[in-house]
Amino acid sequence: MLAIEWLDKVRVLQDRIQETQMDNIHKAATLMADSIEAGRWVHTFGCGHATLPIEEMYPRIGGFVGFHPLIEQSLTFFTRITGESGIHQFLFLERAEGYGTAIMSSWNFDARDTLWIFSHTGINAVNIDVALEAKKRGMKVIVYGSAAESTGKKPRHSCGKNLFELADIVVDSCAPLTDASVTLKNHFDKIGPVSTMCFVTLVWMTVTTCAGILADRGVKLHIHPSHNVPGDTTARERLDGCIEAYKKRTFGL
Repeated sequence: MLAIEWLDKVRVLQDRIQETQMDNIHKAATLMADSIEAGRWVHTFGCGHATLPIEEMYPRIGGFVGFHPLIEQSLTFFTRITGESGIHQFLFLERAEGYGTAIMSSWNFDARDTLWIFSHTGINAVNIDVALEAKKRGMKVIVYGSAAESTGKKPRHSCGKNLFELADIVVDSCAPLTDASVTLKNHFDKIGPVSTMCFVTLVWMTVTTCAGILADRGVKLHIHPSHNVPGDTTARERLDGCIEAYKKRTFGL
């Protein structure tokens, strides 16, 4: 059954992440904790489906204040497929050198900030632009993606380096470069991509690790509560507290 085949492949990859990436996850989470404890941001960036792990972080029940999404609508909103904001425009923009530089010019950053980028292959120009600009500003750059399988792939950027080569810390998603994982009878292309599941798995492994580090340091976290639990009379108050903490942190952006 193809559903079970896909699920088995995801389980294998999640086990591989646990077996091979825990040290780097902890290193990444420590840098993030340093930024958040300093009252600064972990800025998160991705394009296309690599924005999905970013949307998983905050605002999200069980997430906490400290993660700032740098999502450009033109790099994620291509679900019209054709016409305005279609796939062809999206593919052009993510490969256009200089676009990421323009994105970064719209925000104020601090050397105490951390930049967390999600990219399956690490070769597209907009991600590389964003990483280069972050490093110019003294920020640490953390990259999650299929690093081992992307070795040797030529970057679409004049700097000559891919995203993984620019990172201070790399966490390998362990996803295959083809992404799709299940062979379908009478078809050349496979179905059932796995990179999103790997990214979301890594998000919560990292964010929970970061939370644990901050809690051990005595830092109060502003955790986004569920507001759908009967009898929880302070949920709205806690939610408002999160929003206020987020607003205070956004001053200067």
